[in-house]
Amino acid sequence: MASRILLPILLFLLCSRGGSGAPAARRGMRVPPLGGDPVKFDFSPFLIEYKSGRVKRLMGTDVVAASADVLTGVSSRDVAIDPANDVRARLYLPSFRATAKVPVLLYFHGGAFVVESAFTPIYHAYLNTLAAKAGVLAVSVNYRLAPEHPLPAAYDDSWAALKWVLANAAPGTDQWVSQYGDLSRLFLAGDSAGGNIAHNLALRAGEEGLDGGARIKGVALLDPYFQGRSPMGADAMDPAYLQSAARTWSFICAGKYPIDHPYANPLALPASSWQRLGCSRVLVTVSEQDRLSPWQRAYYATLRSSGWPGQAEFYETPGEGHVYFLTKLSTPQAQAEMATLVAFINRN
Repeated sequence: MASRILLPILLFLLCSRGGSGAPAARRGMRVPPLGGDPVKFDFSPFLIEYKSGRVKRLMGTDVVAASADVLTGVSSRDVAIDPANDVRARLYLPSFRATAKVPVLLYFHGGAFVVESAFTPIYHAYLNTLAAKAGVLAVSVNYRLAPEHPLPAAYDDSWAALKWVLANAAPGTDQWVSQYGDLSRLFLAGDSAGGNIAHNLALRAGEEGLDGGARIKGVALLDPYFQGRSPMGADAMDPAYLQSAARTWSFICAGKYPIDHPYANPLALPASSWQRLGCSRVLVTVSEQDRLSPWQRAYYATLRSSGWPGQAEFYETPGEGHVYFLTKLSTPQAQAEMATLVAFINRN
């Protein structure tokens, strides 16, 4: 319960205008060694890595079991995607009487690539609600986290989950996917880091194609985690934040990619890559107080002007911070954003 309450508050402070965005040690708040083990990298409020290699996560570690949810009527169960790498997913199936198949939605959780999982209370509640309102078979992917598994591990795990869904559409495989999943209505969605993953999977799908000629109908990027070295918006006046963002990105990917790599900054992509984005429609949502919003708006504008033949949609919530909707599901603002996402999925 604590992580469910704290996550949006902490992300708001980190990613909203006025927040420092810098780990505690670089704000003059020294993090003490743990049992004589010096701190190697302070990524508060998410985690602290010590020189011994030990990682202490400060949030996003609570889990809840799959269940039949009384409030929404949605049933959930867990499946193994890649046992060798402990990649798993939680499937959500709404209660319905119709015999027709339903859209399939792969969802990727946020948490800066370093915390949270598909099994934490915050995402279990959100996916129950989304599956019920949209009437979809949702597959919430539990990818490996940095720093133990730096990028591109999260991308590779999520790609494996997409291939698992495609492979399990055949009779005699996964009962829920094969019996209820309509892969002609295949969607990707994610918030924050999960939005980043959804975008990068759509790019890969456009470049490599999908098994059996499958196509992604739509991608929903909810307050996606995009950044770059070039200052944008309010951060043009805050070089310390940009330096901190570059250091944390380097931590997430173990220094393999600069922050202006297309993984972090899609604006660095050539027009030809945008044109091959492997989906028919894209929804970009932005929270007004999100510090990442300049990059999110630039993503939408660049996509629209790139020559990509699909349909791009934009939705902004005024007065709210990064991923506010995760724990404000009952507020009018969150309900309106959920309704936009549901309509995006169910539009013919």
